[in-house]
Amino acid sequence: MTDKARARKLADRIQVVVAETLDRRIKDPRLGFVTITDARVTGDLREATVFYTVYGDDEARAASAAALESAKGVLRSEVGRQTGVRHTPSLAFVADALPDNARTIEDLLDKARAKDAEVRQVSTGKTYAGEADPYRKPEDADDDAADVEADDEAEDEGETAE
Repeated sequence: MTDKARARKLADRIQVVVAETLDRRIKDPRLGFVTITDARVTGDLREATVFYTVYGDDEARAASAAALESAKGVLRSEVGRQTGVRHTPSLAFVADALPDNARTIEDLLDKARAKDAEVRQVSTGKTYAGEADPYRKPEDADDDAADVEADDEAEDEGETAE
């Protein structure tokens, strides 16, 4: 097994262990509705970064961050006990920016929808400045076929005249 695969496997296990331990053993009242979204382990398996999100306002996020920092020792010992690695990685908790990014994207999409509705509103009842369909189309397919045949006949006559 490669080092990357081993680190990914350990990171997945750390994510599960931390989430279960927070749910079952940590009874800190500051800890809000925390979701462990991801975990990453360095190649030497010495440090683990655990990403989390907190449902609530900024005050709930700050309180949950403090609770996670204070519970870091219990969480690390539980990770060491359940993973069985020689050296238990140190844990670092990082608030996941994914919900904020998603909210920003949703706001931008809402603005785009509003602009589209505004353009639709302005264009209602308007006509095109030129033709409705600016692309050229053959008038009649039979006329085009006759033109091609006439061109072919003219070329054939030109070759025989020489």
